[in-house]
Amino acid sequence: MTQKTFKIITLGCKVNQYESASLEQKLKDTGWAGTGKDDKADLVVINTCIVTQRASNQSRQAIRKAIRENPGCTTAAIGCYGQVFPDELSEIEGVDIIAGNAEKLNLPQILNDYPHKCGQCVVSNDFSKNQEFIHYPGKVLSNRTRASLKIQDGCDSFCSYCIVPFARGPVRSLEPSKVIESLHALHEEGYKEVVLTGIHLSKYGIDLGKENSLKDLLKKIDDERLPLRVRLSSLEPNEIDEEIIEMIGSCPWLCRHLHIPLQSGDDAVLKRMNRRYTTRDFAELVNKVYKKAPLAAIGLDVIVGFPGEDDSAFENTAQLISGLPVSYLHVFPFSPRKGTPAAKFSGQVNQKLIKDRSSALREIGAKKREVFHHSCIGKEFEVIVTGRGHDTVDKVEGISDNYLKILFPSSGLNKNSLVSVRTTEVCDGNIMGEIV
Repeated sequence: MTQKTFKIITLGCKVNQYESASLEQKLKDTGWAGTGKDDKADLVVINTCIVTQRASNQSRQAIRKAIRENPGCTTAAIGCYGQVFPDELSEIEGVDIIAGNAEKLNLPQILNDYPHKCGQCVVSNDFSKNQEFIHYPGKVLSNRTRASLKIQDGCDSFCSYCIVPFARGPVRSLEPSKVIESLHALHEEGYKEVVLTGIHLSKYGIDLGKENSLKDLLKKIDDERLPLRVRLSSLEPNEIDEEIIEMIGSCPWLCRHLHIPLQSGDDAVLKRMNRRYTTRDFAELVNKVYKKAPLAAIGLDVIVGFPGEDDSAFENTAQLISGLPVSYLHVFPFSPRKGTPAAKFSGQVNQKLIKDRSSALREIGAKKREVFHHSCIGKEFEVIVTGRGHDTVDKVEGISDNYLKILFPSSGLNKNSLVSVRTTEVCDGNIMGEIV
């Protein structure tokens, strides 16, 4: 009997990538064989994203493309789209299975039951108030040098522009002992770095009782003395503990890298967004991090063109960012997301203005990145080799704990090697270095 084949197409965040890796392993454990992305498969799984309207469009396009390129296959559309808008997915001809986030890791069982059903199978149950954290050990894309470990899920912030709380359910966390166990397992598999990920990572542990916060977890990891560096994914600015900042500045295993969503540099816009901090709070936080760890990479998310963002509000954002010691920006043009309050707000900004403002902020971001890169020249960093440098055969590229991509002579180094590198210059936007 020929073994049935599958492939998974993943859109969206690192948590989705992690969950796809977990689902891949579950499918293999139940007798399925993975196939290449360009090969036809008996089962095509599309792990969807709906964080923006554009992401929803991309998810639908990916589903239709999968159906077109894999005639006769079973098509499963899973994840956020199926959780919040299953009816929209059910209208796409050729979609066989729809499963929301609460059910998607049960796909092998759904597939087992599916042949006995007639027509389309929709499994999109609501999250319960006591929803458990679903942990299935897995790693993101085995050809990468860094592994991701999902330790938190869900969000209860309900920012006015965001659909995520509806797509991901209540806050829930992986028990600290299982986090430690997973870190040991990833180290034994040869990983040099693990990225701790979550939907609202800074809320880690609030469902587990006292002394189980993210800060407490990091202290437990510190006690393990693992020869492994740990990177934190995005943290909310009003939830970054002083002790976390201290640890970033003093613990060699904890990457000097914080990605912090600013979203707007105008207090009135932040209030409409239902963000729970002020621009003054944000500036104080960034300056504290810079003081404790001057070479730390500090990245920001910014939404441009939120309803009510007039010229003055945008200028406040540009000036705030220009005056802060940040390293890079991720700029997101606002698009109304059906199902969120902001989609119906007055003061919608026209697309031409949003495009112009986004370009202006990206220019600021490029200058910030350049200044940060130059500030790191002449310094020594522990670098993990990630592969060959682009357009060069005699150099490899590696990543430092503070998120620098450095090109340096290979000297026969293999991927995933850990080596000390001194940065020497910035050349055509690339950071060059030499092995120490």
